[in-house]
Amino acid sequence: MRLSTKGRYGVKALFELAYHYGSGPLSLKEIADRQGLSEHYLEQIAAPLRRAGLVTSVRGAQGGYTLGRPPETITVGEILRALEGPLELEEEGDQVGSGAWRRVIERVGKLLDSMTLLHLVEEEKEELARRNLVYEI
Repeated sequence: MRLSTKGRYGVKALFELAYHYGSGPLSLKEIADRQGLSEHYLEQIAAPLRRAGLVTSVRGAQGGYTLGRPPETITVGEILRALEGPLELEEEGDQVGSGAWRRVIERVGKLLDSMTLLHLVEEEKEELARRNLVYEI
C-alpha cells in the first residue's frame, strides 16, 4: 500500500484536531507547527476534507478548523478515502493469487475503518502517560 503525503498529512492534521477536540478551532499554522507539517500543503488538503464533512472552517480572528464530527465517528479509512480515493494495494504485474490479494485489500480496509481518531488520541495519551511515569524505590 502506498500512502501519499496527502494521506499522511490528512491523518496527522485530523489527529491534531481530535487531540484538541472541544477546545475551539485550530489554525493551519498551529496544526502545521505541532505536527511538523507544511502549512502550504495543509491549505491544499483542507478543501477535500471540508467537502467530505471531516472538518469545518471557522472564520475570523479566532478562526481555524474543527472536526466536522466527533472524533469517535471519524475513521482513518474515511480520511484516506477523502484524500486518496479508493484504498488499493499496489501490485507488481502478475495476477497470481488475485483472490487472496483482494482479501488482503479488504482486510486492510476493514482495519483502517475500525481505527477512529478517538482511538488514536487515546493511544497517544496512554503512551505519553507511560513515558512520564516515575518509579520510586
